[in-house]
Formats: sequence, C-alpha cells, structure tokens
Amino acid sequence: MISVSYFIIPFILVFTLIIASIKKINAYDSFLKGAKEGMGLVIEVFPTLLATLGIVGVLRGCGIISDFGSLIANVFNIDKSSSELIPLILFRPISGSASISVFSSVCSEYGADSLVCKVGSVIQGSTDTTLYVLSLYFSSIGVTRWKHALKSGLIADVVGIGIGIVLSIVFLGF
Repeated sequence: MISVSYFIIPFILVFTLIIASIKKINAYDSFLKGAKEGMGLVIEVFPTLLATLGIVGVLRGCGIISDFGSLIANVFNIDKSSSELIPLILFRPISGSASISVFSSVCSEYGADSLVCKVGSVIQGSTDTTLYVLSLYFSSIGVTRWKHALKSGLIADVVGIGIGIVLSIVFLGF
C-alpha cells in the first residue's frame, strides 16, 4: 500500500516551481539567494549556540545538576526513579539535546514502558527549550529587549511541566 507521504514533498516541489513560473520568478536563483542568506545566519548564530551547549556540558559534567536533583529529591522526599526526572526538568528550558540525553538515559535505565519514562516523555512534549530559543533566535535578528518573552516562556515551561505531571498522575497512575 502506497502512503500519501511519498507524494507530499514532490508535490510541494512541483507546486512551488509552477507558482514560480506563473509569477515569472527564477526559482533556482531564489533558492541560491536563500541558501546564501541561511549560511550567513548560521555564521551569526553559531557562537550563541556554542556557548549554550558549552554551559550545559560544563554543568552536566561537573555534576551540579545531578547534585541539585538529589538535593530536591531529599527535600521533597521523592523516590529514586522520580528524582531521575529532575535533571530533565532543569535541562529542558536550556537545551533540547541535553534534556533528550537525560531522557534517553532514564529510559534505558528504567525501560521504555516504565512510568518514569512515560512521565518524562509527557514533560518533553509539554515544554520547549525557552532559553535556547530566546538566545538563538532573538540574537540572530537583533532583539535586545526580551525580558517579557523570557518570563512568559519560563512560566509556560513551569505550567507545561506541572500539567504534564498532573496528567501523568491522572492517566498513568504516577
């Protein structure tokens, strides 16, 4: 059985070429111009991306995040498997790759069908990498006043994490 997904990209490509020919636009030159602009954007954004990934690597490598997670688990009397989600919750607003790495290690330790892995996947899907998005995209377009966007994004992350945990308790019996 042939799926519709096999035809979507060729359809979009042909549709774009038809529209470009109707509007009398040279599609190849437009593509090259966009690719050149994209490479310039990569050069502008790369230092910010490198700094963000470096900071996350240092925090994870020196053990501050795991120590902080253990402290929170001890203060709130959280069991060991649930405390494994604390680094995930802390990394998620900073870096998607770091939170995926933590999530992957949790799932490989407890199993993909475990409750802690399911809760982690709900948290991953309910939140975004707020600090990464703000630093990367706002710096690339020159936005310097992003105080309110940061507050809104972090509030949305806290709400997403909270609702993700509540929904996991309700539907998964966490």
